[in-house]
Amino acid sequence: MSTLAPRQFLLDLYSSAVHAVSAEKCLPAFLPEPPAQGRTIVIGAGKGAAAMAKTLEQYWTGALSGLVVTRYAHGATCQRIQVVEAAHPVPDEAGRLAATRMLAMVQGLSPDDLVICLISGGGSALLALPADGITLEQKQAINKALLKSGAAISEMNCVRKHLSKIKGGRLALACAPARVVSLMISDVPGDDPGIIASGPTLPDATSCQQALAILRKYQIEIPSEIRAHLQSGAAETPKPGDARFTRNSHHIIATAQMALEAAAATARAAGITAYILSDGIEGEASDVALMHAAIAKQVAKHDQPFQKPCVLLSGGETTVTVRGTGRGGRNAEFLLSLALALDGQPGIHAIACDTDGIDGSEDNAGALYEPATGVRASVLNLHAKAMLENNDGYGFFSALADLVVSGPTLTNVNDFRAILIL
Repeated sequence: MSTLAPRQFLLDLYSSAVHAVSAEKCLPAFLPEPPAQGRTIVIGAGKGAAAMAKTLEQYWTGALSGLVVTRYAHGATCQRIQVVEAAHPVPDEAGRLAATRMLAMVQGLSPDDLVICLISGGGSALLALPADGITLEQKQAINKALLKSGAAISEMNCVRKHLSKIKGGRLALACAPARVVSLMISDVPGDDPGIIASGPTLPDATSCQQALAILRKYQIEIPSEIRAHLQSGAAETPKPGDARFTRNSHHIIATAQMALEAAAATARAAGITAYILSDGIEGEASDVALMHAAIAKQVAKHDQPFQKPCVLLSGGETTVTVRGTGRGGRNAEFLLSLALALDGQPGIHAIACDTDGIDGSEDNAGALYEPATGVRASVLNLHAKAMLENNDGYGFFSALADLVVSGPTLTNVNDFRAILIL
């Protein structure tokens, strides 16, 4: 421990966390038996969908075919399953076309057929098929407004389900009477399978009225076509208890808790005690940072509630209400707010990254903080408070060469944070 290099230690924790929730490590144990007779069709969507498809191909013993859609630059080479790339977080025409093809692919299946659905975070935007009477441009506008509003992922996905022809269980209904097995990498706090990628293969307990209430709550302008669609009830999703889901099953194969436990094991191997604060923290990134900073300072000053040296780990999905024009990402936002709150407190180092390798829509996974961050920023004439107010965490840490750039990891269990206290 005396030779511990804090920066590399934190990067090692992030690497361990990501590896623990990779498709290659998590998916094989959950593969169903091939059908005795009938076809096997693979469909799916998400940032990890291509990697999941590749792993499935490697371990599958029977015939199969299919189509998955993933984010641009998140593809993988598959032999029997076609991989299509589309836009995230705002959907595009490529995603709409992929969703249309996917629905067509599962038409006319029999009870003997098996559909394996590979779902991971990002699937909501990637599997974009607007309900009848709603245009892709209208869905794009609603999606952009929700992303800027600070709405929680569960709220965003409630709205998305009710504006879609494929989400909120509708994809599973399109597969009937075939059996559907959904394998899911969870990117949502609480690991509710109905929220992951807006639950395309699971029944939905939310309602059109809830979707309208969410749009009103965040003062999002609603086109008349969407308002009429939601008010009419035509957008209602299939509900829990629907007999059409009886033969189907789902398995969550990777979670934020698994990533945090892997990081904790890596920390212990290095002689540092690890404490997992929570795997499901939500809220404004800058506010969540204040809470983390307060705990870290209490440990540093008073050895309460934990004795140092130690590392505090947490996950979940924070949000950013965008008010500035800077280059952000919720993990950079968290870390910049943390830096201001810690104000150079000796002995505290931190990392905040997205496990998918992309912080928001930027090219970095997140960033690193050290006690000298504030002093180094002053030398470069960087004004941390002003840059936080402008949502420019990326610009701040880029100037310090403290961005973490991993590239797409091909999995996604959302935020990973580690605060090392020496």
